[in-house]
Amino acid sequence: MLVAVGTPVRQDGSFDDRQLVAVGSALSAHLRPGQLVVLKSTVPPGSTRGLLRPLLERSGLVAGVDFGLAFCPERLAEGTAMAELRTLPIVVGGLDAETAAVAAAFWSRGLGVETVPMDTLEAAEITKLADNWWIDLNIALGNELAKFCDLFGVDVLDVIGAANAIPKGASTVNILRPSVGVGGSCLTKDPWMVWRAARERGLDIRTAPTAREVNAGMPAWTARIVREELAAAGKDVAGATVAVLGLAFKNDTGDLRETPTVGVVEELVADGADVRLHDPLADKLAVKELFGIKPLPSIEEAVRDADVVAVLALHREFGDVDLAALPVARGCRLVDGRAYFDRERIATLRAQGFGYRGIGR
Repeated sequence: MLVAVGTPVRQDGSFDDRQLVAVGSALSAHLRPGQLVVLKSTVPPGSTRGLLRPLLERSGLVAGVDFGLAFCPERLAEGTAMAELRTLPIVVGGLDAETAAVAAAFWSRGLGVETVPMDTLEAAEITKLADNWWIDLNIALGNELAKFCDLFGVDVLDVIGAANAIPKGASTVNILRPSVGVGGSCLTKDPWMVWRAARERGLDIRTAPTAREVNAGMPAWTARIVREELAAAGKDVAGATVAVLGLAFKNDTGDLRETPTVGVVEELVADGADVRLHDPLADKLAVKELFGIKPLPSIEEAVRDADVVAVLALHREFGDVDLAALPVARGCRLVDGRAYFDRERIATLRAQGFGYRGIGR
């Protein structure tokens, strides 16, 4: 049995275990000898052993004797999950060596994927947390580097490209690109799970909350860029028309979970801007509920007479759009929150009368 349920955190960073408790209690009524239970949901270290195991043992069966218990974290990314299902290594931690071997065989023989065995359940649990902790921290570095580059009129993508060319350890330096912010259900909560688990054991983890603070501040920084671009065009944000293209937290998905674009829109609406929304992949009813604004069905409608076009997720549908042919206002400014347009396209846009500004660009 594979267990994959939501594992959110509360405002104080503590683990909201209600879904895991519910499924563990339900499974205990149906558990049979010889079965293998594999937890895939991200949890604080010790949860598989200390929380799920006692729930399953309400069945009268004993873990490691009557049934197997393993933790194999979910590592698939939004938008590429099917491709990664057969290519990403599966981390495997078992209650005991025999269970770990059985769980590893399930993945290697069943799907033909590489497995990475861990000595304990806790080691496997921490591996997943370490992945997302690193990603969030690395994005925070990219975001602060972007702000730093702004001070000197330097393109952050040039800096990142050059910095990432140096060998370090078994690979190279790998600074991730800056953006409008971090979203999704993992990166926004897993660092808090790390911080809380450490705090409960007397350790003050600093990098996790710092990265969260940096990345959570990027929507406000992006809204600031919009204001500055309007000011450069001699316009006030109050009464200006801002078209936001791409509302999801990631390019080429319609996923609105914890999307940072909400913060950008809220700030601009509070400033009195007329904000229009368009995302061809996001559910229209979900957009209306989350943003409080009904999305427009086409790019043309969204950008008509727009003073600023903010591309906050570059879906494939946007890639070949001739921006110069769109019915925007004269002197329209393009704010690039996640498109990463190359220099040639930026030069073309400027030649066509657009202003251009990216995160750290």
